[in-house]
Amino acid sequence: MDARDIIKRPIITEKSTDLMAENKYTFEVDMRATKPQIKAAVEEIFGVKVEKVNTTRVRGKLRRMGRHEGYTSDWKKAVVTLKPGYSIEVFGGF
Repeated sequence: MDARDIIKRPIITEKSTDLMAENKYTFEVDMRATKPQIKAAVEEIFGVKVEKVNTTRVRGKLRRMGRHEGYTSDWKKAVVTLKPGYSIEVFGGF
């Protein structure tokens, strides 16, 4: 897998922007990606040093459109903690 295939997009929410003050950045990643692969991908793409990676699988929610119902897709979230002195400009060229 290429690094750009592993990291799909940054997650910009109120909670994730609060975590940026603690040097933690949140990304949507490929479901098959492992923690070492995510660490290597973030270091390659952004040129930073990663301290640790926490992942979680987010289950799809039940949604309705009139009388039709279905589930949104499952996805994987990674919270990446950077070593002190490093930062990522997420709103820039991603």
